Amino acid sequence: MTEFLEESSIIDFSNKKIQDLATNLANNCKTDIQIARSCFLYVRDHINHSGDYKDNITTCKASDVLKYKTGWCYAKSHLLAALLRFHSIPTGFSYQRLSCSEYKKDVYCLHGLNTIYLKKYGWYKADARGNKKDTNFNINAQFNPPVEKLAFELQKNEYDLQKIYKKPLEIVVKSLEKYTTYKEMINNFPDSINI
Repeated sequence: MTEFLEESSIIDFSNKKIQDLATNLANNCKTDIQIARSCFLYVRDHINHSGDYKDNITTCKASDVLKYKTGWCYAKSHLLAALLRFHSIPTGFSYQRLSCSEYKKDVYCLHGLNTIYLKKYGWYKADARGNKKDTNFNINAQFNPPVEKLAFELQKNEYDLQKIYKKPLEIVVKSLEKYTTYKEMINNFPDSINI
């Protein structure tokens, strides 16, 4: 499990602001499930999804996601991992290949989320992408172990990547570091066919 607890330049939980937030979020929590839920709700509800808000900044590093309060799904998963790993809760990265037609027609891309090891239940997928309800999409991701309620239900030609990764995929990190604006990102989403 130690590889799912490691710090890196992307999952930078030694950052003081991440540590302060992680500590505050764990106040009055007695179990790893309560800590994980508190951290999940913060990232889901208090960090903008860059695509929903058309934020013209692309974050990658967990501390930058917290600093700018925005991130694509991948970046939000980096922040959630940093908060949980600070509390020694093993956290990995999982991906789905989904249609990204809400941004660009006939395009598929990776969607990033987390898989968290909870003592009572084992590995549990959590998707802190951010909920929204409009005429095209009703996204209602929840944290209610052992039931998984992710942002998206898989449709035709969509699938889960089965592996739990100990660090974010390189193709994801490269995209987030290279493409800095909303328009650049929607034209250059990372895709599993390029892994």
